[in-house]
Amino acid sequence: MRLIAIDLGDKRTGIALGDRITMIASPVACIEVPIQDHNGQRLLDALAKEVRTLIGTERVEVLLGLPINMDGSESPRSKISRVFGQRIADALGLDVVLVDERRTSKAADELMAQTGLTHKQKKARRDAIAAAAIMQVYLDTPEAALGLIECTKPSKA
Repeated sequence: MRLIAIDLGDKRTGIALGDRITMIASPVACIEVPIQDHNGQRLLDALAKEVRTLIGTERVEVLLGLPINMDGSESPRSKISRVFGQRIADALGLDVVLVDERRTSKAADELMAQTGLTHKQKKARRDAIAAAAIMQVYLDTPEAALGLIECTKPSKA
């Protein structure tokens, strides 16, 4: 089965694709729509459009990074991610697996450190690379899944 991972951000949201056969996650897109724009609806619309473009009508497993504290407790941002995760599930018509995203942004920064890219270029790629890191964590360590958000609405697709 193919997988799509989402790294939800305040200003940018990263997307990665991968599959269980190759066990490889690849960054594919970064959506530059602020989460608060039109109460999140513009981001949901952009996400749904990007996902449909990437996978068409194929059923995929959707992963969403859940920001938790280093001690394993939930952060204030966790609640925002859970609420928005439900909106993503309903918009896509698919369940969403929450995945521990500790250290994924740091891993993305480390991957880009020696690339020679400018700060602006790194910023534009960071969230998609973080999404790939979220997926790779899940592929390598399935117990990194922290829960499931079930779709409550039929798909609009």
